[in-house]
Amino acid sequence: MSRFHWTCESTDGAARAGMLHTAHGPVATPTFMPVGTVGTVKAMTMDAVRSTGAGIVLGNTYHLMLRPGAARVRALGGLHRFMDWSGPILTDSGGFQVMSLGALRRLDQDGVTFRSHIDGSEHRLTPESSTGIQHDLDATITMCFDECPALPAPPEAIAASMRLSMRWAARSREAYVQRTGYGQFGIVQGGTETDLRAESVKALTDIGFEGYAIGGLAVGEGQELMFATLDSTTPIMPTDKPRYLMGVGTPDDLLGSVQRGVDMFDCVMPTRAGRTARAYTERGTLNLRNARHATDARPISPHCDCLACTRHSRAYLHHLFRANEILGPMLLTWHNIAYYQRLMRQIRQAIVDKNLDATAARMRAEWAAQDWTEDEMPQPLIPPIP
Repeated sequence: MSRFHWTCESTDGAARAGMLHTAHGPVATPTFMPVGTVGTVKAMTMDAVRSTGAGIVLGNTYHLMLRPGAARVRALGGLHRFMDWSGPILTDSGGFQVMSLGALRRLDQDGVTFRSHIDGSEHRLTPESSTGIQHDLDATITMCFDECPALPAPPEAIAASMRLSMRWAARSREAYVQRTGYGQFGIVQGGTETDLRAESVKALTDIGFEGYAIGGLAVGEGQELMFATLDSTTPIMPTDKPRYLMGVGTPDDLLGSVQRGVDMFDCVMPTRAGRTARAYTERGTLNLRNARHATDARPISPHCDCLACTRHSRAYLHHLFRANEILGPMLLTWHNIAYYQRLMRQIRQAIVDKNLDATAARMRAEWAAQDWTEDEMPQPLIPPIP
């Protein structure tokens, strides 16, 4: 079994194309991880997820701890077998819920006490217990338990939060059980404060991890400030380890972050959009509830090989959403994950070909164009029934 490590295959500016080697198989980077919070990518079978080319998915410690429970998942063979995913799984530590479920928790120096959003029962998460739960789940990549303040916040509050997270990172590392092909990531915090981010990077590299995540962004600061924070953070991160930007984002967020040296991403955006009739395409975002799609025989995208695009028209998808049929969210989620995976493959190839800036300029121009013209995508393109 290969040890857990990341190798760089090509660079273009700050952007990196590489390969993440794990106990559950290799993953080409840059990569986007579909979010499977409770052991499922919402509205998709794992065969559908595999068909998109996804190489790694994400689960969540907090949610799986509450239901069905880490001990039960372990007894049933671990999260890979439980959810029918043989590839790598990264588990978020539950730290984000420290922020997002603020009304249901009490934070102290040792950890966090939660009130379950399901039944109000009380639970405790510490760096040690979070790490142990992720071990029981058999996570390929375990995340440190951290605390992430919502932005904007006073610099002194961000500093105190970051230093607490660094103390928790050391405890998470001490609790982590080393296994061949498995890894643990530290999480860089510090808001948008350059000096605090630098302090956090140093603290984590002094501890030593198999990879490093950038947390505490995409929480309301806006893309310009997020990119500025990456501009000052990624250059001081280890060059021989994978870099993961947590909870990001739109296609343009991903593209701009890769240009700044990020290798891994996750976000609920494509699955959530799929459930609300929004389709991501090479020509921007389409709202399939819009009446203009009611008689449109064209597929969502002429470049997509997902089931929604190869077998169905925009008109049919429009009908499914207007009729509140569950097949609509299923097909559109499949399409959006397929688009995100195709986008990452295109970005990776552009890095290998040393033309990422030109490719990025073309992609952004096409997103701004908003849909194909009739000449560019003649109809009908959906194949007739044999």
